[in-house]
Amino acid sequence: MSNLVPESDVQSTIDAFTKLDAAGDKRAINKMARRLGKEQPALLAFAAKHRDDHGEKVGEAAVFYGTLVWAMFDRHWTAGTLPRLTEDNLEQATEERNNALEGIEGLDDKPVHERVAPALVERQPAIYAKLQELIAEDVKEEAITVECAEVIFPSTQVVVEAFDAAFDGRRRGERQGTIVREQPKVGRNEPCPCGSGKKYKKCHGAGE
Repeated sequence: MSNLVPESDVQSTIDAFTKLDAAGDKRAINKMARRLGKEQPALLAFAAKHRDDHGEKVGEAAVFYGTLVWAMFDRHWTAGTLPRLTEDNLEQATEERNNALEGIEGLDDKPVHERVAPALVERQPAIYAKLQELIAEDVKEEAITVECAEVIFPSTQVVVEAFDAAFDGRRRGERQGTIVREQPKVGRNEPCPCGSGKKYKKCHGAGE
């Protein structure tokens, strides 16, 4: 299986998200969020950290874009469960992205959605093209601010790099079958593991 996610899988992921949003299907959305928390806890924590550093809206946007990238790779992955990213995967992907951007002149003068490294775009062109389109659209329509985009787009690129590296074995995540510590079951009155600060029953446990 190629690690290159094709445009068809990228677009079908977007279509599925759009359909869920239009239908207001909170049960399906919460089910997907619970699955993400179980299968990719390090990814969720990485994205949700922006909530602590930059506020609720930025945190929500970071989690949304991180979830979107995960869903794109998940749709393409046919060998069981996607590799589980670790903190090391994400730290190394951050370093990889930063190194790839070094020396690119005039980067800060470009619109946020154009601040990418060609070498990384080549690895997942369909995903990058869609993310650039979505970031540009969200900023234009004022769904997010430029300042928010400046925070979440780099971290979203890190998630793309981390999954791509896990896909082709450059930096493997935890594969299915690897023994990992299970997360304890979250009580409905306990804080939601997504980091929102809300009780689980008022957040990702809603609709259970």
